[in-house]
Amino acid sequence: MNDKADPAPDGKYQPASLALNSVPVSDAMVPIGTLPTFHAMNEPNRPAITCESRTVSYRELDLSANRRARALAARGVGVDDFVIVALPNSVEFYETIFAIWKLGATPIPVSAKLPIAELTAILDLVRPRVVVGVDPAMVAGFDFMLGDHPVDGSLSAEPLEPKIATHWKGILSGGSTGRPKVILDHHPGIWDPNVPATRQRVGETLLSMGPLYHNAGFTCMSIGLFTGGHIVEMGKFDPLRALELIERHRVGWVNFVPTMMHRIWRLPEEQRDALDLSSLHTVFHMGSACPAWLKEKWIEWIGGERIWELYGGTERTGQTIINGEEWLAHKGSVGKVQPGARLRILDDKLKDCPPNEIGEIFFLPDGGRNSTYHYLGAEPRSVGDWQSLGDLGHMDDDGYLYIVDRRTDLIISGGVNVYPAEIEAALDAHPLVGSSIVIGLPDGDLGHIVHALVELVPQNASVSPEDLQDFLKTRLARNKIPRSFEFMDRPLRDDAGKARRSALRDERIAGMATAEPR
Repeated sequence: MNDKADPAPDGKYQPASLALNSVPVSDAMVPIGTLPTFHAMNEPNRPAITCESRTVSYRELDLSANRRARALAARGVGVDDFVIVALPNSVEFYETIFAIWKLGATPIPVSAKLPIAELTAILDLVRPRVVVGVDPAMVAGFDFMLGDHPVDGSLSAEPLEPKIATHWKGILSGGSTGRPKVILDHHPGIWDPNVPATRQRVGETLLSMGPLYHNAGFTCMSIGLFTGGHIVEMGKFDPLRALELIERHRVGWVNFVPTMMHRIWRLPEEQRDALDLSSLHTVFHMGSACPAWLKEKWIEWIGGERIWELYGGTERTGQTIINGEEWLAHKGSVGKVQPGARLRILDDKLKDCPPNEIGEIFFLPDGGRNSTYHYLGAEPRSVGDWQSLGDLGHMDDDGYLYIVDRRTDLIISGGVNVYPAEIEAALDAHPLVGSSIVIGLPDGDLGHIVHALVELVPQNASVSPEDLQDFLKTRLARNKIPRSFEFMDRPLRDDAGKARRSALRDERIAGMATAEPR
């Protein structure tokens, strides 16, 4: 493959908009619901979305979104109403989202496969005006619309009066408690169509690989469309097909989670190298920790100038960014805090940690406390105006941040702090391990013992707990090596790299209690 990316035309992306914690504001901001109209007026036949064999132009996207907006308005949706969207990645998903924005309402995307108990908890929390895409039997008491059906052609496709939502999106998060909360973004429903973000370029082709109900996919693909991009939607992630789509559509920008990077790297070398990825100028990864060994492989393969990592939360209280070349000089770091926010590391006594001492990470945006978001259904973890996402880390002498683990995932075994992320990174380096999750289980002697859940690739692979312990002996201190292993016959993480760690831990603790003799 060609190791050099296509040159960037002057002015096609702006370093000032690299991070999303401080959304750029300009006089060219327009209501985001009008952006398909804006691009359709300039280039009506320009491709907006490709899904399977279907490509929708900006004109088609705009006309369908206008009709869907009228269907929602007939159900009472107006400015600042919440609309839950439970649709899979599809053209209809994007049409529905823009229809909501055209009415000045706030979309809250959720998984189309939510069990009824979870959906009920979300409905009780959000109290949406309409739910789109859900079986009406699951949403008794709420108005609904089946969004995966063709748009009603009898409705007018004429432009609507522009409206602006107070919150351009609401993103669902289970959090560490497992109870749902919604993160309402305080940026209003406006955007400058000439200002991309996270190194995207105006009007380029992007590949959508993760669920659109997760923040990274939703935000990055939305901004791609705001700035006239072409979204190639692949639906369910497949490693080889992802590379094939990059080659076929000359994709310039992608966002992976480490799970995807791992699956791609496990492809046979001849398959990876047979495909032309030279169109890629930026490969972002975010969403979870990337093992150092895996990141090094990608830097060797793609080139450090094209590998970028972002750390931050949907809350936009602060972010750090680093590219691959910089990372090689600061291995393990997620970069320096970006303009628009400040960062502190605090110890258990809420004192500032010196360099290289582990503590909890707190951010404060320049606009002040709660200037970028607020929660529905939760309260932030705060120290004064400073707020934490619940992660532990440390800063080096040069101001580079290193993430250690989630505060709630920390295992204390025999009085020693054990960080699951470190063990998972070592386990995932084994050639037969596709993914792993490490949790702490109660132990009468040590307080907790380290337990590993392992997904093998292929699932019928043969490896014993002793084999994995031997593999880890050269990579981890003895107290970090799991005492027990559990081989799973289902994926541990979803396509966005997310895992329900607390639920997995609680299930096993409940099983231990049931098994105890009376």
